[in-house]
Amino acid sequence: MDFTRIFCLFPSILLISLFYTLFLIDKSQGSKADYVTCGTILKLMNTDLRLRLHSHDVKYGSGSGQQSVTAVDLTDDHNSHWQIKAASGESCKRGAPIKCNSVIRLQHIGTKKNLHSHHFSSPLSSNQEVSCYGDDDGEGDSGDNWTVVCNNDFWRRDSPVKLKHVDTSSFLAGSGRTFGRPISGQGEIVGISSQYGAYTDWQAKEGLFVHPSDPLPHQQHAIHSEL
Repeated sequence: MDFTRIFCLFPSILLISLFYTLFLIDKSQGSKADYVTCGTILKLMNTDLRLRLHSHDVKYGSGSGQQSVTAVDLTDDHNSHWQIKAASGESCKRGAPIKCNSVIRLQHIGTKKNLHSHHFSSPLSSNQEVSCYGDDDGEGDSGDNWTVVCNNDFWRRDSPVKLKHVDTSSFLAGSGRTFGRPISGQGEIVGISSQYGAYTDWQAKEGLFVHPSDPLPHQQHAIHSEL
């Protein structure tokens, strides 16, 4: 056995092992960034209308009279930021990936109120009204709860999801109609009864994404298998 040759190759073997380990770590971290997580602040874009979910301190002039929710085509409007939070009365670990079919709240960053719906008619299309609701601490009621409907294990940033209102079973959608003054040109946001209706797909866009601190279960298995 040529021990001299083995000792000469030893540094190369260590170097290859180091690069392989770093590759696995980078791959795992990159995979974590693929998911929407608890605590993330983001914008949600309707994939058909190419408009972002929006709110502001403007109340509906009819229906519930609560804070209005609309859609805008601007990418840099700070009133289109929403934070992912646990369902009303629940908690979630900051950075934990949101599982498909789990229940969340979306809190509007600018006004601290929650995306909400109820059995009022929307002002333009007479679908179900979508509003923002809650007190100064962001606490509302069960009408703030939405189920994330998706086909993966977790909510992926690169895949559209549907948001189903827990209390009424309606799906968050755009109506394709636009408001006049005082919110001219902004799109109407509504709840509709079928997930297969028009304009029900939403995708995570610009935001501050909180990465999970631990590997996801399937990532843990893959890393152990490869090592």
